[in-house]
Amino acid sequence: MQIQESGEMYLETIYILSQNKNNVRAIDVGEYMGYSKPSVSRALGLLKNGGFVETDENGCLLLTEEGLRLAEKTYERHKALTEFFIRLGVSPETAAADACRIEHVISEETFEALKRHAGINKK
Repeated sequence: MQIQESGEMYLETIYILSQNKNNVRAIDVGEYMGYSKPSVSRALGLLKNGGFVETDENGCLLLTEEGLRLAEKTYERHKALTEFFIRLGVSPETAAADACRIEHVISEETFEALKRHAGINKK
């Protein structure tokens, strides 16, 4: 199933939050992203139906194998692009904001070439 940019953002957010806390809930995602409860609920419903996210018996969010793969890929792109832009002299804030937009549309070929050129290792 093809996933939209917003879906990738949700998966990346769940991934980032799960690095710092054991139990990630929908409310944590909404607070982190600045989205309303209904928006988060709808998006998570779509991600669950698509097989990217599950909830455990306590209502905590868990990435499926495919969800984790996409989240890690998006997060890697975000980190590498941010690092690359900072190396070019872009402010960290602007670098992170631009990376957040570009990470969803850059081709795998271009991303890999950029990493090679910049000497940026995976993750």
